[in-house]
Amino acid sequence: MPDNAQLLQIAIATPLVSALVIGLGLPKRFSIKLAAVAFIVPALISLWLWSQFRAGDNGYDFTSSYATGLTQFGISLKLGLNGISLPMFALAGIVGLAAGIYALISNAERLKLYLMLLLIMQGGLLGTFASVDIFFFYFFHELALIPTFIMVGIWGGRDRNYAAMKMTIYLTAGAMLSLVGLIALYTWSGANSFDLIELKNALAHRGLEAGDQRMIFGLLMFGFGTLVSIWPLHTWAPLGYGAAPSSAAMLHAGVLKKFGLYGLIQIALPLLPVGAAWWAWKLALLAALGNILVIGFVTIAQRDLKQMVGYSSVMHMGYCFLGIATISVIGSGGVVLLMVAHGLSVALLFLLSTAIHHRTHTFDMAEMGGLAQKTPVLAAFFVAATMASIGLPGFANFWGELTVFVSLWNFSHWITAVAVAGVVISAVYGLRAAARVFFGPPSDQFQKIAAEHPPVDMTWSERLPAILLLAALLFIGFWPRALTDPVNQALTAKTTVATAPVSFQR
Repeated sequence: MPDNAQLLQIAIATPLVSALVIGLGLPKRFSIKLAAVAFIVPALISLWLWSQFRAGDNGYDFTSSYATGLTQFGISLKLGLNGISLPMFALAGIVGLAAGIYALISNAERLKLYLMLLLIMQGGLLGTFASVDIFFFYFFHELALIPTFIMVGIWGGRDRNYAAMKMTIYLTAGAMLSLVGLIALYTWSGANSFDLIELKNALAHRGLEAGDQRMIFGLLMFGFGTLVSIWPLHTWAPLGYGAAPSSAAMLHAGVLKKFGLYGLIQIALPLLPVGAAWWAWKLALLAALGNILVIGFVTIAQRDLKQMVGYSSVMHMGYCFLGIATISVIGSGGVVLLMVAHGLSVALLFLLSTAIHHRTHTFDMAEMGGLAQKTPVLAAFFVAATMASIGLPGFANFWGELTVFVSLWNFSHWITAVAVAGVVISAVYGLRAAARVFFGPPSDQFQKIAAEHPPVDMTWSERLPAILLLAALLFIGFWPRALTDPVNQALTAKTTVATAPVSFQR
């Protein structure tokens, strides 16, 4: 039986090799079966590795390293998981499985190509969070990003060409800016290695001048921030998610979008503490006033259900940026917890939005109403997903938001008030959407559609991925220590400038 380090490699290789086999001309019926296996294997391995995780002296477990032709430049394929990357790797496995199941039942045109691109995206995501070498951390992200553009352009909805082009421009610009920051960090650190452990050790002994730290952190903040949709560099996100096919939106908004936040916590904060402190208030203002308040009110104004979910995703990234801005252990820990919770809940909301569209033939909430009478199971899932997104106790999102608020109180009282006001904004647009879609009087247009094509409730093939995501939200909501214990161990071991002597425990 393979050891755990080999299982980590198998989890990454399975979707990538399966995509290659499908692309080489495997018949459609075998391609579907192979894709199903390729989505299941990483999810099971990620959960197994979570249960077996034991951090070593350097904070990592399941490590392996392979020399490359670029070894002279300090680049090697080094894989492993620490307490921060472990939950993100599991998130990629779970959301990838849910998105894969939904893709398999979608009956999309050119299904083989659709599955192949989704598998490449899944393999890239798993490789991103398992990479200890930041060159491959960046490489796997780009590998996962390319299928997004193609899937939006081919299977996207309204304005798909414009959405794909805008996503390409913004995300390429953000990726290039962050690459410049990573190269500068490698060059000026003196480590002669892209290995994150070696970089940390080198900077712990040598350090960087304050001006250099400010410049590199700024490059990473705006580069990674663009990929996460920081205000005002956010406009690609709701447009892209609105046009993207459901499985691609689930994987991108749920997992790939967390790449930038993960990079800031795993790389920028521990290696550039002085630069982080200088940028902290600027980041907090952009997040509080831009992402939470401005985008929050824009979300309230949306009438298109999928656009509303897309804008809400941008808004909730503001909480994550605020947690990072506190430069504290508890703030960073809250961000990791919130990243996982948001990834699960937003993927569920995109899935359910598409399920609603299949029954109403529109995303316009004004043209819906009364759907709960016809589809009570769909209504129950949507209300639960909405409550999770708002941060209701019992769901994972509650612990993430609460922890961020606690860290914010030590940072700024008035920014904490703005963040708490965002919860009220979330409740307004979330509950109003549930009322309009499911419990309000049915519109004339929906009555005509229902008369010709009576809506049916969710099938079991639709319920399965929804149950998977909702169960994960509830599991973390009722037992957050399953996630916070390894996160706390990793964060307290890093050389982060803490604003308060607190430990991230639940």
